[in-house]
Amino acid sequence: MAHLQALPIAAPVQGLLTALGIGLMIGVVRERMHDSAHQTIAGIRTHILLALVSAVAMLLGLSVLIGLLLVVGGLVLFAYRRSAAHDAGLTGEIALLATTVLSAFAQQDALLAAAAAVVVAGVLFAKRPLRRFAQEIISEQELQDALLLAGAALLVLPWLPREAVDPWAVLVPASLWRLVILLMAVGMFGEVSLRLVGARWGYALSGFFAGLASSTAVVASFGNPARSSSALLLPAVSAALLANLASWLLFGGVLAMAAPQLLVLFAWPLATALLVLCGMALPGMLRTATDVPLPASGNRQVFRLSQALLLAALIGGLLLLSAWLQHWMGAGGGMLAAVLVSLAEVHAAAASVAQLFQAGSIPPQQAQWGLFALLATSSLAKIVVAFVAGGRRYGSRVAIGLCTALAASATVTWLQPA
Repeated sequence: MAHLQALPIAAPVQGLLTALGIGLMIGVVRERMHDSAHQTIAGIRTHILLALVSAVAMLLGLSVLIGLLLVVGGLVLFAYRRSAAHDAGLTGEIALLATTVLSAFAQQDALLAAAAAVVVAGVLFAKRPLRRFAQEIISEQELQDALLLAGAALLVLPWLPREAVDPWAVLVPASLWRLVILLMAVGMFGEVSLRLVGARWGYALSGFFAGLASSTAVVASFGNPARSSSALLLPAVSAALLANLASWLLFGGVLAMAAPQLLVLFAWPLATALLVLCGMALPGMLRTATDVPLPASGNRQVFRLSQALLLAALIGGLLLLSAWLQHWMGAGGGMLAAVLVSLAEVHAAAASVAQLFQAGSIPPQQAQWGLFALLATSSLAKIVVAFVAGGRRYGSRVAIGLCTALAASATVTWLQPA
């Protein structure tokens, strides 16, 4: 009792009110989601009463709460033995335990308990979508690929060095492995988006947003479905072009942060390239029928680990080569090194050119053409990746889109006064 008197009055009241909300929220979801053919083991009244009792038990002490948990556990076991004949699931029983624990925890941290209850209620309410996702949307091969992706991110990545291992401090194993994970994740995200919202918008959305991280990864990942299904060729090409659109938008953002004056000089060529690239991507989406048949996913891999490892090794080699050139040639090799780096990472190369411009090492016109060279070199690398990953039809369409945008940008750069 002395412990209760020491507590502020607002604390237990807030805990009780939060527990009431937890019981009400979980109880309503359970009441709505249970099968009407069979009586549910615990509806809204049971959850509200159990939530209030749990909150009071927490106030009375740990021993009282443990006793309540034992009683609830016994009741849950008894109820499951009665309902197992027609409902072998444990969702209702686990929901009762969740209400008990979260309502008791509300006396210690009401906000965190309420947030956890929202998650519980959301999972309970999403029974049908989750079941459809597990049984219809994701295939056995995709599940295997997801486990491989999780292993690469959670088991391999933490053990890799986060410091450079070469004399020029550019080769970081953890960073290169993150690229491998990104390549795998782009393929997985694209496949799931394809099945959730269809080929037209699923590829476009996943391509654009993943392109903010690595447009090269997107071009490589969407080559696989483009090669395997002619119906997915156009949406895959649009996704690749939209990934480059996102990458070039980020290219402008890097210039805005590193050298705003250089962005002003290159604004019209960059804007022209973005508009043309957007225009080249639209027909692929508009001409893709909304009822494009999805390819059978039984044994089709959503990504290729060997392809991701090869691309990461290529990028690592290019970084070493550019670092060696800059070390050997000094400041004069900075631009050449930036162009080489753009084969792997155009944004880092843009930052290098911006630094040279800010330092006064290169004049404005040379900086403009230097930025165009970065985009052109980066696009050339992606065209090669597109041909290797997706074959001739996919690679040629990606090449036409990128080259048209580059030609428009070069024309504006040439016509722009010095």
